[in-house]
Amino acid sequence: MNRQEAAETLALEALGWLAAQDDLFTTFLAASGAGVADLAQRARDPDFLGSVLDFLLAEDDWILAFSRDTGHPPTAPARARADLPGGAQQHWT
Repeated sequence: MNRQEAAETLALEALGWLAAQDDLFTTFLAASGAGVADLAQRARDPDFLGSVLDFLLAEDDWILAFSRDTGHPPTAPARARADLPGGAQQHWT
């Protein structure tokens, strides 16, 4: 498995984790503009998977909860994000 495939796999896991967090999932859907009906199609898009990780990375508490619940180190989402389209861009916020 190459790095992008591994990053996509982690992003899919993050999407599944978000879907299990009722309030947070609603917030994600509103922020992403995605609908439940089109998630299966959009989940195949590496750009969309990058947006899943961008959303997760917006709050330290979310990263820590994802890490705790999945067993991934807290640094895994940021590393995976770097391997998806747009992930190498500098963010100065």
